[in-house]
Amino acid sequence: MRGIHHVTAISGRPTRNLDFYARTLGLRFVKKTVNFDDPGTYHFYYGDEAGSPGTILTFFPWEHASSGRGGLGLAQTTAFCVPAASIGYWTHRLIEKGVKHEALTKRFGEPVLSFFDPDGMSLALVGISGTEAEAAWSTGEIPAQHAIRGFHGVTLMLDAAAPTGAILTDVLGFTEAGREGPHVRYRANDGIGGVVDIREARGFLAGRMGRGSVHHVAFRAADAAEQAEMARKLVKSHGVHPTEQKDRQYFRSVYFREPGGVLFEIATDLPGFTIDEPLANLGQNLKLPPFLEPRRKELEAVLPSLELVS
Repeated sequence: MRGIHHVTAISGRPTRNLDFYARTLGLRFVKKTVNFDDPGTYHFYYGDEAGSPGTILTFFPWEHASSGRGGLGLAQTTAFCVPAASIGYWTHRLIEKGVKHEALTKRFGEPVLSFFDPDGMSLALVGISGTEAEAAWSTGEIPAQHAIRGFHGVTLMLDAAAPTGAILTDVLGFTEAGREGPHVRYRANDGIGGVVDIREARGFLAGRMGRGSVHHVAFRAADAAEQAEMARKLVKSHGVHPTEQKDRQYFRSVYFREPGGVLFEIATDLPGFTIDEPLANLGQNLKLPPFLEPRRKELEAVLPSLELVS
């Protein structure tokens, strides 16, 4: 299975982020860990029950980060799948929760409900027929039949689609699936995380990374061997040189900057989030990689409390 593995973004206050994604949107809080490169900062993971590839939205909550600005070279929108019949439910829920949202529209024949998280991150719910039969995580507040099923995909804002499209199709397993207005759609599969839309906006203002911005988009590789082959093809066919493989505890990663400027990652499906805690307990305790475990007390002392007001 090819497609999106996860999306990582930058947020502000950790408790506000946790409240919005776990309560308002009803995603499972899959993992509470730290940014391995900046361990005084949390790294949150949300997804389905097991944090399956294609459902994982992660955040670096930097409370004092300045606001980002949308524009060229950034992911513009991160979209989730919901059953087509659930769009009305979600419209009412966003109104009830006071979530800033836009009027319902259609893109490529699919209903799209666009909205924003508390840090201004651009999100959308896309109604997809047939997804009601798929398993869904539910805490009870959001009925299972209306729950988010995982990613629909991402929209990138780029000066031109073709150079990035060449990497999507030649390396990452996508095919061009259609054009509508300024959007070019690429599809890797008919399930979760299978869509990348490129919005061509030649000459538009460059984006600025910050709070509310997507930091990077990660694509799936079944294992390290497939990842290495994808990295080889990037170098040989596209002159793009990815990083060395990095151990992210729950997957193995390589990173590269695609031609339009967006940071891409190729992440392995394994080992997954149950490597350091059982499925039933995901997200309940602070988990640290072995190289940071000796610093647990120090890190717990500087990380902010995550107590939420009921």
